[in-house]
Formats: sequence, structure tokens, C-alpha cells
Amino acid sequence: MSKRLIIFALSNFSTMISTQSISLQYGKRVLFDEVNLNFTPGNCYGIIGANGAGKSTFLKILSGEIDPNSGSVKIEPGKRMAVLKQDHFEYDEVPVLDTVIQGHKQLWDIMKEKDAIYAKPDFTEDDGHRASDLEAIFADMDGWNAESDAAILLSGLGIKEEDHTKLLNELTGSEKVRVLLAQTLFGNPDILLLDEPTNDLDIHTVSWLENYLLDFKNTLIVVSHDRHFLDTVCTHVADIDFGAIKVFTGNYTFWYESSQLALSQRSSANKKAEDKKKELQEFIARFSANASKSKQATSRKKLLDKINIDDIQPSNRKYPAIIFDQNRTAGDQILETQKLSKEVDGSFLFKDLDLFVNKGDKIAVVSQDSAAITSFFQILMNEQQASVGTFKFGQTITHAYLPNENSKYFESDENLIDWLRQYSDGEKDEVYIRGFLGKMLFSGQETLKKCNVLSGGEKVRCMLSRMMLRGANLLILDEPTNHLDLESITAFNNSLRDFPGTVLFSSHDHTFTQTIANRILELRPDGCMDTLSTYDEYLAKKVIVDA
Repeated sequence: MSKRLIIFALSNFSTMISTQSISLQYGKRVLFDEVNLNFTPGNCYGIIGANGAGKSTFLKILSGEIDPNSGSVKIEPGKRMAVLKQDHFEYDEVPVLDTVIQGHKQLWDIMKEKDAIYAKPDFTEDDGHRASDLEAIFADMDGWNAESDAAILLSGLGIKEEDHTKLLNELTGSEKVRVLLAQTLFGNPDILLLDEPTNDLDIHTVSWLENYLLDFKNTLIVVSHDRHFLDTVCTHVADIDFGAIKVFTGNYTFWYESSQLALSQRSSANKKAEDKKKELQEFIARFSANASKSKQATSRKKLLDKINIDDIQPSNRKYPAIIFDQNRTAGDQILETQKLSKEVDGSFLFKDLDLFVNKGDKIAVVSQDSAAITSFFQILMNEQQASVGTFKFGQTITHAYLPNENSKYFESDENLIDWLRQYSDGEKDEVYIRGFLGKMLFSGQETLKKCNVLSGGEKVRCMLSRMMLRGANLLILDEPTNHLDLESITAFNNSLRDFPGTVLFSSHDHTFTQTIANRILELRPDGCMDTLSTYDEYLAKKVIVDA
């Protein structure tokens, strides 16, 4: 019996792109089975699913890069699709501005044909007629504004004007990503496919992209682990689970909270149907009112008002149980630094850090240079030496550290049980060790995996098991959400928000930082800044100062 896709879409929109009975499997593993989807203009669809569920693969099927085993993708005739390129070397010998314009192939081909005709030494009457036809098409496609439109996109994405004429191979890796993103956005495509578009973007560029996409009137389909981004731009969530894709109205937070509510109701077998219905109706009303903070508030509210409560279904996803228990409650002395500085090759990463950490503080550490944050944490862990200054932990402090780079912890061929056992100061019993692995969704034969063959996400989950085992009262986390799927990020976020101890952390995840931090520490080469505020308050103040 195949799993048939459930679709919740508005019938008064035309379909820009659709899938008909798409199925794909590798060996015995079924990624998609009989997927039927309609994507309509004016909407943004966020594709979500656990690591390995097939999010990027589904985008590749839509773009035609991968053929399904059966079924087809239909695109409305005459509509143009743009896909964020993953090959960062394809345009290495092409000037930056030309790379962006090549995102609109038809326009680019016309430009090149025009130039070739005008460059001919034996220009004929037929050439004149052809050039005239091309000029008319070029004008209809707004070709005369192509270079200025491309330059505006590049500047919005943080590429300086003096770099617009450089070859792409003269730019850094993160700058290449931005140019390829500008290429995808160029020319207002009818269908826009974006796979992790916020990777390598700073908070200001992500904000620019969010605002740009909020004004995008066509069909947008995006894969992202950034919940703030998904919440800002998405009108729908397409959830990949158990070989099916279910489309729900609303953004990621609405999907998550409504699915958790439905799961809770399903567990309450004795709850009356009318009580369930009332609770769901109140939830939709609350969320619809909160949507007023979004630029898409009006359209999203209309969508939410049309939801039938029967559309809300519990998610089948498994969330890891990330629980940080303190073996000992910390005293009032947590951590103090005096004039702490780090200098590399004659330049300061950060300078003159005077910091007094209060009990229960959750401090987000930010910097223009991620190396400054990593160096600060490694100094606290005695993995680096400070250039100047001192630091001191309180006598009652036990700390657990999650580094940004963890490969050195996984160089042996031990299985996961033996790997984790070495970090247990007390109980070594296998059942006890398996319990911590089980909380991070390693069960059965998975606990016997060799630790040197793990994926990036699996390694981070192992490191979290190691941290939970320690029972520390101070957690130090360097980009902890890297490599994790949305389920793990959400569970991690909730655990840190509820953790009674003290946390120092860095993260590019906006929602993660905003919902956890009560204090922002900015590391700077000319002196550090300590702000008692939420992340959003800090960003708002920073915009005013920078202006």
C-alpha cells in the first residue's frame, strides 16, 4: 500500500510546478512514494525533514538534476526556474557581474548574440534584421537594466562594488556563495529553488535576503535549518517523513507547535473531542494574531483562518532527549576574566576582556571573526594560551565543552558504547552508557557503530551524550547547532532554555540565540562590549550605532 500525499492548498491559485506520483528509492530504501504536490505562485514552501530524509534530493528532482524511478514533474509552460548552484568552481574564470547575469540564460544568450552580430566586420542586411529583433526582445526582458539590477543584488548580499569586475576565482569561498545566490535571484524567476541559502551569510545579509524573499511574488521552495529564516519567509511547510510529503499551512513554528499539540492530544485518550477542537481553535487564533509581526501577516492570517482543525496532525518525528542535569549546584563565583586578550600575527582577535559571569547567565558570544570566539573558548579550556590577561573559574564550577571542530575525538575505531564509556567518571555499566546514547537516538545496533565512520550530525549527538554524562553546571558551546537537523536543534534549544546552570555559547542560529541568551558579549580587536539584553535588542542597538 503506497502512502498517498496529503495536500492542503488554496484552490484559487494556478499551479506553477507540480509533481505527479513521484517515487524514488535506492536499493531497499524508499525516499519518496507516490508524491503528488502542487506549488502555487505567491507562496513559499519550506522543505523540512530529518537528516537523510531526502530534502536536497527532492529539490534535485524538481530541478531535473535527478530523475525519479517513476512519476514526473510538470512546470507551467513558459515559466523560468532558477536553482542555487552548489558547484562553487563552475564560474571561476567569469567576471562576477557576468556570473550573476548568466542566471537568466535566455537574456545572457541574447546579449552575447547581439554583441557577436555588432562585432562582425561584414555586417549584412539580414544581420540588421536579426539585431533589430534581438533588441526588441532584449528591451521586453528589461535587458538595459541587467547590469544595474545585478549590481544591486551583489551589493545587497555584501559584495563590494570594486569586486564586481573581478573574476569569481579571486573571491573567498563565502563571497562565491553570495555571488551564486545573486545569480539565482537575478531576473525575477518564476520558480526559485534554494538549498540552504543562508549558509556563510552573516546576520545582516540574512536579514536582507529575508526582506527580499518576502517581496518575491512567484513560487519559492527552500530547504533550510535556520528556523528564524523559515519562520520569516514561509507560508507553508512540506514535511518529509516515512516516504511521504505532507504540506501544512503556516511557517515552521506553527507546524512544530501544532504538531506537538496534536501529539499531546493523541496521547490523552480520555480527552473529549469538543475539548480537543476548542484547544486547537484557540491555538490557531493565537498564532494567527502573533503573525501580525510579519510582513506576510495579512496573507498568512488569511491562510490560517482557512485551516480546518482536522488538518493538524501529530508529527511522526523523533526528537532527542537532551537533558543537562547538574551533579552539583554552582556557587556565586562562576568565571571572571581580567584584561584577557588574544593576539595572532601582530593583530588582536579580541582585547582587554573584563568579564564577570553571574550565576545562571546565558551569554551569547559574538564577533565579526569566528576565530576570536573559538580562541576565547579554547583559552578557557586551556587549549590555547592568552596573550595577555587572566581568567579564573569558581571553586564549585564543573564545565563541559562542545568544540566547533570535534574530529580529534573520533579517530579510534571503538564502538559508541566503548567511546562514551571512557568519559564516565563513575558508572561504567553498559546499560547506563546505552541510556545516554539512547537519549540521542542511538539505539540497538547503532550503538555498535565505529566512531570513526560517523556523519557530522552523529558526531555532534555523541558529543552531546558526552556532555550530559558529565553533569556540569557550566556549559561552553562553540557553534553547537552545526550539522544538526531541525529536530535536534529544537530539542537542544529547549534544553538550554530550561537549563538552570550557566551557559557561554556562540551560534549563527538566530532563534537559538534569541530564545536562550540574556546577555551578549561582543569580542572585538579594539575592546570588547558586554550587553545585558536579548539578541534582538542587541541587534537593534547595533544597527543604530552602526548607522
